[in-house]
Amino acid sequence: MDSELATLAASGATTLVSLLVTDSWTHARELVRRFFSRIGSDGTAIADLDTARTRLLAAETAGNAQTTREIRDQWHAFLRHLLQEGSVTGDDLRDLLTSLQGVANADTQQSAVHNTISGGAQYGPVIQSGRISRLTFHVDHPTAPA
Repeated sequence: MDSELATLAASGATTLVSLLVTDSWTHARELVRRFFSRIGSDGTAIADLDTARTRLLAAETAGNAQTTREIRDQWHAFLRHLLQEGSVTGDDLRDLLTSLQGVANADTQQSAVHNTISGGAQYGPVIQSGRISRLTFHVDHPTAPA
């Protein structure tokens, strides 16, 4: 395997493992599931990722960096294997990595939100949104406090 593909596999593993412990994992998981589906993977890879996520979250709580390294190395080896056997091309893995990095970048972007509620006391739900349509609330109106 040439060094470019080895580097690509390492970068893919690092990105994948870093996304396992983020709020964006659900989105990233779907991208990875579709990727494995396209290459004919048997589905155990996604179950393995879910197990790795559980282990990583527990390790993060315990402050165990060794687990993170082990899981990253495991996925690096797996991606290298896919490249070596020809199940995946460098372009396939590069496309997945680009998609995962997009998810990772979206997860790290911060935006400021300032909420102002005016018009007296609010005794019902308050929702901030860009656009809501066809929404109905069924709210009991409690009596105002004395």
